[in-house]
Amino acid sequence: MSTGTSTSSGPRAQAALALGALGVVFGDIGTSPLYTMKECLAHLAGLGVAPEDGVLGILSLIFWSLVLVVSVKYILFVTRADNHGEGGIFALLALLQPATAPAGGSGRKRGLGAAVVLILAGAALLYGDGIITPAISVLGAAEGLRTVSPGFSQTKVMWLAVAVLAALFWFQHKGTRSIGRVFGPVMLVWFVALGALGAWHIADDLRVFRALNPLRGLALLGRAPLEVPALLGAVVLAITGAEALYADMGHFGRRNIARAWHWVVFPGLVLNYFGQGALVLRSLATAPAGATAWPAGDNPFFLLVPPGLPRAVLTGLSIVAAIIASQALISGAYSLTRQAIQLGYFPRLKINHTNSELSGQIYVPFVNTLLAVGAILTVALFGSTDRLAAAYGIAVTGTMAITTVAFYLVVRRNWGRPLWQAAPVCGFFLLVDLAFLGANTEKIVDGGWFPLVIGAVLLAVMHTWRTGRDEIFRRVFSNNITESELTAIARSARVTRVTGCAVFMAGSPAGTPIALLHHVKSNRCLHETVVLLSILTADTPAVPEAGRLTLTKIGEGIWRAVGRYGYMESPDAGALMEEIRAGGVPVNPGTATYFFNREMIITGGNARMWEWQKSLYGVLSRNARPAKDYFRITPSQIIEIGLPLQL
Repeated sequence: MSTGTSTSSGPRAQAALALGALGVVFGDIGTSPLYTMKECLAHLAGLGVAPEDGVLGILSLIFWSLVLVVSVKYILFVTRADNHGEGGIFALLALLQPATAPAGGSGRKRGLGAAVVLILAGAALLYGDGIITPAISVLGAAEGLRTVSPGFSQTKVMWLAVAVLAALFWFQHKGTRSIGRVFGPVMLVWFVALGALGAWHIADDLRVFRALNPLRGLALLGRAPLEVPALLGAVVLAITGAEALYADMGHFGRRNIARAWHWVVFPGLVLNYFGQGALVLRSLATAPAGATAWPAGDNPFFLLVPPGLPRAVLTGLSIVAAIIASQALISGAYSLTRQAIQLGYFPRLKINHTNSELSGQIYVPFVNTLLAVGAILTVALFGSTDRLAAAYGIAVTGTMAITTVAFYLVVRRNWGRPLWQAAPVCGFFLLVDLAFLGANTEKIVDGGWFPLVIGAVLLAVMHTWRTGRDEIFRRVFSNNITESELTAIARSARVTRVTGCAVFMAGSPAGTPIALLHHVKSNRCLHETVVLLSILTADTPAVPEAGRLTLTKIGEGIWRAVGRYGYMESPDAGALMEEIRAGGVPVNPGTATYFFNREMIITGGNARMWEWQKSLYGVLSRNARPAKDYFRITPSQIIEIGLPLQL
């Protein structure tokens, strides 16, 4: 259940949630000042404009990007498209595809439409963001050490970042409960420090307030149209992390996220960017004659404090903030993976619950390993934020554009708003998103290919898994026997009824498991009590306990049980069996035998899939976590029956 949907919480609880949002939701966007201004200034030389026009134009673009994309698009509009309090790309998918599917499998018989594939592409790009964000955040913070001591070469900075990332990912298996308690307070200190340092330097040059005029930014873009993509590609770094506002809405609630943004994050960011701008203007004004460009490699963020101990303290605080920002993206990737598994778009993986009180705190070892390897290789491959910035942004802007399209579909289909209301607002948002996305396309050859490759691979996995599950579901249940035929088999004199209870996992709530038919055919016997258990995933984040189980008596000792879970929950067959016993079924959960199908995929059939997809699905199926583990069933109570299937 979403904590953010509670209406009974008092002011103290709401303040605690807003504080928690600082640590989880705003870590990514909160560390953007570490490198955004530096990257923007690097592109001024090619524009051929006066220092004042260039700096004020950059500040104007950053300010209005924060206002239009974060404050207006996400806070004011997109976060209203919640699915029972939950947000994120898969929440939009669930809203657009209201249906119930088997947990960890597929239950929808229709194919994947263009809207579904588009949303899956957005989800795939988020994984690329989850790899690059820890890399650039930690690397950007560690580069502050170069301003503390000349002895810190870029190579040493790179290896320090690798060590920090390795330690961060290693600690993931311990869970975020303990460290999570300090996330919010530390980030509050971080944002207060950002604002205070910025306000301190704004007095250096009050001309920065002229950047509040949006015409300053537009004028800068009009000065050198050929340089616009490079400049916008740097400006977009200021809004990376905006998608987290929506994705983490279920943890803290829309109002608390909005409060944290308006009261703390937005003022802190704006003051810091304007303070950096004032420092740059003053430095250029007092520079030797002829110096009209900011020195390459100098980072105005770390120059906000004097050298020595103050700069070392700021660098240390930056590294801590970067770690917290990375943690937020890593935890988000775990949640995204669980949602994808529950909705049937990703193979089953091992999921560890690290907090018995909060089901949202999970650890996915396989995903953690991939993120760790990806982030460390990213740091080693690019080496500096200057080079890594070329790879950063395209995944974020792509996801933002896809979110806008999906939001438009929700407004039209789910809310029933007329075209004249939905099109202008969403069209404006999409125009801004496409401007940033188009600007980042130039980064593809310089490193932007990296998140695109990650996204393409994950999109292929999700599309192949879902398509393969749909095909298998169609084949297995296309010639399904009816319940009356099943009871006739149970009454047959040729079938011996033995004591005990057998639980047959059924992919369809109206079908008869193939494992049952194979068992009867091979052994000529059937248990006295038979439960056909289907575990389904609803299109809501959570299912109330009162609606968890539906129990129906078929006859001849055969019962049908349907357990429903939300896409933010993990199924538990053992707990369901306790409810089934409480419902009057003569079953002992500790001695019941569970029967599963074990699919054996064979390629070369006439399935409506590409041959490479058939082979890929076979690999995914063989390496997916066994259903018996996913449903939390004691291994000694399980019998698996092979089911050869030719795709």
